Amino acid sequence: MFSKSKMSFEPIPLPDRVDLTDDERIEAARAYYDRMKSRHTVRDFSDRPVDRAVIEAAVMTAGTAPSGANHQPWHFVAISGAEAKHKIRLAAEEEERKFYEGGAGDEWLKALEPMGTDVAKPHLDIAPWLIVIFAQRWGEFDDGTRYKNYYVPESVGIATGFLISALHHAGLVALTHTPNPMKFLNDLLGRPASEKPVMILAVGHPSPDATVPRAAKIKKPLDQILSVLD
Repeated sequence: MFSKSKMSFEPIPLPDRVDLTDDERIEAARAYYDRMKSRHTVRDFSDRPVDRAVIEAAVMTAGTAPSGANHQPWHFVAISGAEAKHKIRLAAEEEERKFYEGGAGDEWLKALEPMGTDVAKPHLDIAPWLIVIFAQRWGEFDDGTRYKNYYVPESVGIATGFLISALHHAGLVALTHTPNPMKFLNDLLGRPASEKPVMILAVGHPSPDATVPRAAKIKKPLDQILSVLD
């Protein structure tokens, strides 16, 4: 929570400075790429438990992400209880039913065909954890008055990327799920009107017979995602 009385700029020496040689830097970047290219979006989960401490550490990593004016406009709700997860599944599937029955449009549904998705979302029951990510549209000073948050979608998107990376680094798999609309999550999870749900992240271990769509392994080559101006 921010205090109106503590809004001045105070520079401090850069902490945690990393000084690598050029070769070490290239090696580190490539090692991280090798690690992250083994990440897969998985829809087939095991019910094998995941310790709460792992989830907490991953969310702490997400909380280190940069944000507009350092307002950190995010909130994460981690759910492991079977009843709460099932309520989320029922509500999400109701929205998905509307989506697949015409709300999406033919072009969108055609684009999804190689991914093999449909209305049924059993992973919302099976995965040991669901992490619901909320974007905070405004915050409050310590005296209760509102302040505006800046670059909220960008900030929350970066934090979510940090979270997914941390979960993968911990040996877990995750599935992003974005039913639309998601207002039901505020009601089910008791979150305030200032927060907008942006994603449900199912988290856990892959089932022994887990598969991924072949099409999901096709990634654009570097020359299609990078332009360099020397």
